[in-house]
Amino acid sequence: MGKGNQSNTTGWRSNKWFRAAIPALLLHCSIGTVYCWSIFSQEIADYIGFSKGATEWAFSFAIFFLGMSAAFLGNVVEKDIHKSSLIAAICFAAGMAGTGFFIYYGGGHQGSMLSLIGIYVCYGFIMGVGLGTGYLSPVKTLMLWFEDRKGLATGLAVAGFGAAKAIASPIMQAMLDNLGDGGIYKMFLILAVVYFVMMFVGHLLLKKPDGWHEPQAKEKGQSMMAVIKSKPIANYVGIWLMFYINITCGLALISQEKMIVKCIGLAGAVGVISTVSAVFNAGGRLGFSAWADTMKDRNTIYKLIFVLSIVFTGIVMLTGGIKNGNGNMLLTALVLCLIFVVNAGYGGGFSNVPTLLSDHYGMSNISAIHGLTLSAWGFAGLTGNQMAAWIVKTFGTPVEIEHALSDGTVEMIAVNPTGYQAVLYATIVLYIAALVISLVLVRPTDKALEAKKAKKR
Repeated sequence: MGKGNQSNTTGWRSNKWFRAAIPALLLHCSIGTVYCWSIFSQEIADYIGFSKGATEWAFSFAIFFLGMSAAFLGNVVEKDIHKSSLIAAICFAAGMAGTGFFIYYGGGHQGSMLSLIGIYVCYGFIMGVGLGTGYLSPVKTLMLWFEDRKGLATGLAVAGFGAAKAIASPIMQAMLDNLGDGGIYKMFLILAVVYFVMMFVGHLLLKKPDGWHEPQAKEKGQSMMAVIKSKPIANYVGIWLMFYINITCGLALISQEKMIVKCIGLAGAVGVISTVSAVFNAGGRLGFSAWADTMKDRNTIYKLIFVLSIVFTGIVMLTGGIKNGNGNMLLTALVLCLIFVVNAGYGGGFSNVPTLLSDHYGMSNISAIHGLTLSAWGFAGLTGNQMAAWIVKTFGTPVEIEHALSDGTVEMIAVNPTGYQAVLYATIVLYIAALVISLVLVRPTDKALEAKKAKKR
């Protein structure tokens, strides 16, 4: 009886699903809710007495500090995943609770700069540190446990980050609708506890496989920069740039997604389309990375993502889909296809970067190198949304369109179809630049070169 129990205990303790996949999902499904910002940003602005534009910087800071904390704390993750995952749980939950407190304070002190700065610090900086360390902590562990299917494993976890929005959005909306007066700050305080429990359980379960360090013995002593310089520096610069461009273009379109959907006459379906696009985002993270496992060079996936994005962006540009889509089923379908393709490519870019880096530079210091590369996400968080907002504000003029409500009445919605259409001109140029970078700067992996030589023989 005792031996049987011992065997069962040993079984789950050495099971890759319990020690890698499940804790990764617990961590990523928690921190991925940062993308639910659009659900409650207007409520925060109204409650504390500031414009939506002023509060939007909290989200931009969160993504920026996600990238920066990943870059600067990558070595901590490399050395001790238990310390980094605990830091992630504490910072993310503390950031949420602090955000709730400063929203509460702002409700009683309308227009107070203290409440706005407090939200910037808590949601932007403290939560940002939790995001960066929480995002990195399970990735190398997954690649070590799922050595033969690294793409599938990392895709599964990163898909959790993408799917978090689809899962949490209706829950958050229900809480806002049912918690009464001050529901916005109550929601943050409740979720801070829920997500801390989820992330703490993930922290306790997360474990690298026994003997994982043995294959790395020959590589010990090499610094992260020494590993990167083992190949032409242009190779790493190319990976960083195409990752940055893919995120910038994705955020530029995704940040305007709701208004674009309203432009093409689907204002009543915004919620449904947002959920479907989140599913494509998560599906791209899992599907593209699993597909890449079958390829000799994972960079092929990035080339495919950029080609698809260029094709669909070009079609919507040439047809004026956003400006002319209202009432035209074909143009409406093309715009929706563009939204879904960009979401899938945006997600796929995230899930493939750690495995692409490991194929080029090996598993030595992969957490630190991946963290440094995530700095691209931080900078894109500041530039993607803001670039799109500036283009929409600068080009075209707002027009009012009719939107039929469920009670049969009609309301007028102000949109700027010309401005949203102009965003595509910027993103297609950037996508073309990314494709050129993936073709010219990013070299084929050793595996791909060996396969090419074998084919010639």
